[in-house]
Amino acid sequence: MKIDEITVTKAITESFMADFTASLDADVAIVGAGPSGMAAAYYLAKAGAKAVLFERGLRVGGGMPGGGMMFNKIVVQREAKDILDEFDINTTEYESGYYVADALEATSTMCSKAIKAGAKMFNLISVEDVMIREDNRITGLVLNWSAVTMAGLHVDPLTMRSKMAIDATGHDSELCHIIIKRLGARLNTKTGELMGEKSMWAEVAENEILGNTKEVFPGLIVAGMAANAVMGSPRMGPVFGGMLISGRRAAEIALGVLQKV
Repeated sequence: MKIDEITVTKAITESFMADFTASLDADVAIVGAGPSGMAAAYYLAKAGAKAVLFERGLRVGGGMPGGGMMFNKIVVQREAKDILDEFDINTTEYESGYYVADALEATSTMCSKAIKAGAKMFNLISVEDVMIREDNRITGLVLNWSAVTMAGLHVDPLTMRSKMAIDATGHDSELCHIIIKRLGARLNTKTGELMGEKSMWAEVAENEILGNTKEVFPGLIVAGMAANAVMGSPRMGPVFGGMLISGRRAAEIALGVLQKV
C-alpha cells in the first residue's frame, strides 16, 4: 500500500477536531487522568453521562504507572478489589485482604475501558481557569495546550462547557486552587480553605477518602488524592484502593446532581 503523508495528516487533524468539537459541551468535565479520574470517567460514561477528561501530561495514570518507588506494582485492599475485577485487571492475593496488580496493566486497562465505555479523554491539555456565571456555579473550563503553559507563551485559551467538574488532579488540587485564588471563594471544608495534605498514614487516608469525596464548591467535586489534600487528610502512598473507590463515588455524586440540574 502506498502511504500519502498528507492523507495521514488530514486523518489525524480532522478526526481529532471532530472529537474535540463534540466534547466542548459535556455533562461532566474531569481534570486529571489518574486512577480516580479514569474511574470517574468510566462510571459516568457507563451510566450514560457525557464525560470528558483532560490530562495535562503526555501519559495517563497519575502516580499509578510508577507503582511504589518505580517498582511497577500496586496494592489494592479488599474493599476495592471489586473495581479491579470489573475492569478485568489481574490481581494476586499477597496476604489476606492485600491484592497486588501490575501498575502498567492497571493503567492501560482503565484508560481503555473508560474510552470504550464512551468517555472522551484528551491528554496534553491544561486547565487554566474555570468559568463562573451569575449563580456562582462552575459552568465550564478554560483550556490551553500544556506546551503553551510550560513554555510561558502568551496564547489565549479556549473554553468548554460542563454541568459539573471533578478535580482529580492529585496532590496539586488545581481546580480548588483556582477557585480560591481567582474567586476568593470559600470551599466546603472545616476552614473554608484548601487545608493541605498531611504526612503519610495509609490507614487513615484510605478510611477518610470516601468521606472527603464531595462537592466542595457549586458544580465542583473533589476526588482521589485531591480530595484528601483539600480536606486535610494524610497521603496514602502506593495503596490505590481508596483512589478507585473515590473515583466511583465522585461519579455517583455527579450523577445525582445531574438529575437535579
